[in-house]
Amino acid sequence: MSDGKENSRKSADPAVQQMISKAKEMGVTTVWDRYDAMTPQCGFGETGLCCRHCLQGPCRINPFGDEPKTGICGASADVMVARGIDRAIAAGTAAHSGHARHLAHAMLKMAEGKTRDYMVKDVEKLKAVAARLGIPIEGRKENDIALDVAKAALADFHEKDTPVLWAATVVTPGRVKVLTDLGLVPKGIDHEVSEIMHRTLYGVDADAVNLLLGGLRCGVADLAGCYMGTDLADILFGTPKPVVTEANMGVIMADAVNIAVHGHNPVLSDVIVSVAREMEKEAKAAGASGINLVGVCCTGNEVMMRHGIPACTHSVSQEMAIMTGAPGCHGS
Repeated sequence: MSDGKENSRKSADPAVQQMISKAKEMGVTTVWDRYDAMTPQCGFGETGLCCRHCLQGPCRINPFGDEPKTGICGASADVMVARGIDRAIAAGTAAHSGHARHLAHAMLKMAEGKTRDYMVKDVEKLKAVAARLGIPIEGRKENDIALDVAKAALADFHEKDTPVLWAATVVTPGRVKVLTDLGLVPKGIDHEVSEIMHRTLYGVDADAVNLLLGGLRCGVADLAGCYMGTDLADILFGTPKPVVTEANMGVIMADAVNIAVHGHNPVLSDVIVSVAREMEKEAKAAGASGINLVGVCCTGNEVMMRHGIPACTHSVSQEMAIMTGAPGCHGS
């Protein structure tokens, strides 16, 4: 296969395709090279039939032969797969809810007057979220409402007698009943992640169905974390509206100070957008045409949908942007 066809298989972005060829010329190892070096990938891992969750292993079960039928601890193939799926769900829940937690802390500090860089930018969204959570809004100041919303958000992380609000209030009443009847309403976002890590270790839960039900409950906690992050970001930074922007590595400018915002949290990146605009004169005084902000991955999407900042690359091709030597990267 020619380099052109091979590169087009790796990325639809012609600029990334060009950088893949340049990386090869320079002898720089990329994500695609590391993938090729790993092939063929582990067949046991691809089927979920390998485990190193305890110190008796690592174990693997042959899906095609007669032996072995269980791991060293006695876990069957179904149990091994269920434990692996559960842990993947827990990892995703921790990541998504971690995004929301940072926003909740930022809102709490803002409401308490401990930071001057954040404010309520969408009052109507604040009131709508508060009303959904059962927080009084009539005759109250914005910061007082925001304080209660932030506290409710942080309370959703810990085990409590009442359900996780961002799980119980964002789905239909019928769905709440289904989840309640099945015991799938989470008690706390962090609690569900911890419970998964506990139950999937050696000697605790060895029933595949029960394990998967725990995974589903943690998945509902993941929904809560995702929804919470969206709500709080909209309140603090404004609810996104349709914008016209650009995407592709061509958004990097040769004569500008290029800053790539990259990561999993908009708390700092949104402020960087404002500060960058304030420092345009300084960049020009230093000989640049100005400051050029571009986005990479999740945080790139946050500033794109709120400010129209162009998207440079996604997570897989992020190395290509760095390889140009043009952008300084901010990770959040």
